[in-house]
Amino acid sequence: MSTAYDEMHAADGAVRENYRSYADWLQATSADVIARKREEADIVFHRVGITFAVYGEDAGQERLIPFDIVPRIIPAHEWRRLADGLRQRVKALNAFLHDIYHDQEILKAGRIPAAQVLGNSQFRQEMIGVSVPEQIYAHIAGVDLVRADHGDNRGEYYVLEDNLRTPSGVSYMLEDRKMMMRLFPELFARQGIAPVEHYPDLLLNNLRSVAPGGVNNPNVVLLTPGQFNSAYFEHAFLAQQMGIELVDGNDLFVRNDSVFMRTTQGPRRVDVIYRRIDDDFLDPLAFRKDSMLGVPGLFAAYRAGNVTLANAVGTGIADDKAIYIHVPEMIRFYCGEEPILSNVPTWELSKPKDLQYVLEHLSELVVKEVHGSGGYGMLVGPTSSKAEIESFRQKILAAPAGYIAQPTLALSTCPTYVDSGVAPRHIDLRPYVLSGKEITMVPGGLTRVALKEGSLVVNSSQGGGTKDTWVLEA
Repeated sequence: MSTAYDEMHAADGAVRENYRSYADWLQATSADVIARKREEADIVFHRVGITFAVYGEDAGQERLIPFDIVPRIIPAHEWRRLADGLRQRVKALNAFLHDIYHDQEILKAGRIPAAQVLGNSQFRQEMIGVSVPEQIYAHIAGVDLVRADHGDNRGEYYVLEDNLRTPSGVSYMLEDRKMMMRLFPELFARQGIAPVEHYPDLLLNNLRSVAPGGVNNPNVVLLTPGQFNSAYFEHAFLAQQMGIELVDGNDLFVRNDSVFMRTTQGPRRVDVIYRRIDDDFLDPLAFRKDSMLGVPGLFAAYRAGNVTLANAVGTGIADDKAIYIHVPEMIRFYCGEEPILSNVPTWELSKPKDLQYVLEHLSELVVKEVHGSGGYGMLVGPTSSKAEIESFRQKILAAPAGYIAQPTLALSTCPTYVDSGVAPRHIDLRPYVLSGKEITMVPGGLTRVALKEGSLVVNSSQGGGTKDTWVLEA
């Protein structure tokens, strides 16, 4: 297990350069002022309604995602390298998606086992041969990064997973920044912090750029499964910020392979749908027949090239954890380059040798379902009881190919306000990468923090919180 890299302090206890201005301010600010600011943040978040519903809890129960007022601060040179690595990775993922639904060159070359792709439940046969604008499938990607130390006190970033279906959390990135600027304007006056508030404009421009060919001033809408979805706040927030309509399946209909929105002035053509609904529920005529969330005939309109879906149908194959292992090879194959950002070393439990090793070392490893998300369906060996480990062992033995395993990296820590005061807590980072005619992103992303002492699980659904992420301008 790697040692934890401290984002704020070097091994000798000295404050790192990127945190120096903040540390001086923190030392000069009383605990009473901090407590009042934290209370003010909670009140505002309650008033605005920044909530997150967790499936499985009592119906109607929502809670605030805990917000921490100590920012995560990234120096400019560090962010430049991360941004280069993210662009390279997302470019390769989009090339992979186009390839497997068309010529399948990477499979023919034997660079990725064909069975892992074609036999995967996330591979959509319906998408074979379907052309999409600009050959872009993952218009919005949330790439999860973690940082671990290897004794050199530099802290290397690793890609933990790629989120290409309906990546969430960007509203918390924007609201966290707004809150920090409201609470602590003096901190932003002390140093140059790269802005993030233009993300909705970037996203809208990105979506417009991939409208079906020949459409001037395309009509973009955000399709939500409805108010009972855990991320509904974000759907409403982003639609409002972009100035577009928030719609559900009942608001849309298909006529002559074109999509229309019902309005009080009559039907209005829809050109781009930013959908926050999973593939299975998009169209009951093409996928799940019992879906009440989608739009009958939507997929036929999509295949005809009359509407753009962001993200594209079938992107799930590229963020499946069994495919994640092969992203470095995708970068070499499609970009002709070595990966800038490394994957976390990963064991494939479908391989007998890997399975044997993992079963012998379950107490040391993190094991994940290949289709899982949100921190569900996983085992964190070092923090699990013997009974939990043995129970998980039986799940693995029943379906080894459904799991991967990784070493238990000690995610980097950042000082965090908790009940006992300021203490280190483990964090990760999710930057949001937008692909259209070009690849763009705002500096930083969403920093998630595991609020439980010693916990490595940062997911909001598992009790994690969020921090503002500052990228210092050069």
